[in-house]
Amino acid sequence: MLTTRVFEYPSGRFLFAKAQPFKCEVADQLPAVPALPQTLVALEFQLRESPVDLSEFSSTVLGDLGATIQILRLAGLEYGDAEDRPVRIEDCIADLGVEECFRAAQKGTFIKGAFNRTVFETWSHSREIARNCWQIADAASGIVHPYEAYLAGLLHGIGALPSLLGWQRSDSSLDRNLVALRMAERWSFPACLKDYFREISIPGCNPQVSTIVAEAHRLAADPSARCPLTEISAPSRAPINIK
Repeated sequence: MLTTRVFEYPSGRFLFAKAQPFKCEVADQLPAVPALPQTLVALEFQLRESPVDLSEFSSTVLGDLGATIQILRLAGLEYGDAEDRPVRIEDCIADLGVEECFRAAQKGTFIKGAFNRTVFETWSHSREIARNCWQIADAASGIVHPYEAYLAGLLHGIGALPSLLGWQRSDSSLDRNLVALRMAERWSFPACLKDYFREISIPGCNPQVSTIVAEAHRLAADPSARCPLTEISAPSRAPINIK
């Protein structure tokens, strides 16, 4: 029988918890965002290697919305909004340590009713949009760095996570884009992410990354499907010049 530490932690169990009221003003006090169990198992196997393949470990993290958010939050606590803070997940992990980052990824707990098809579809959708964003940015004429586009695509709908994960009752009056911006600011996310959420939250901002994210939705495997996180509409801007 395979024994893994993953299932000794809350994120690996199907624990039940009561939904708590959500206030975007205290986003830094929100619960941990869970990583999928299969992601945690993969990361633990990689930790058994000596030395750990940092590139593989980082790639696994970046394939999971929850794991990525948790490590970005950890980095935010460590670096704040310092201009020279690392932006790439791989650089954050190298500086913070793989064990510490793995512990951060383990902290999330799926509450009752949240660990279901919707969560899997949401995590899968976010990963697909992120990959599309990378390809679009990579093919474009240097408008946005592909890595920054990938991060924006992966996290584009985090404003919906409080209701999706049961932190609050669904409230259609909430501006999910503004909630996402407040979360990004409170968690000291990299400037590229905060700039993206400002683009989609504040009228008049230059729509660069948001244009790529909108195009990524049009290139999705099922373009007729509604984004499970938030409605994405293309900003009024000339098409991206792709060579």
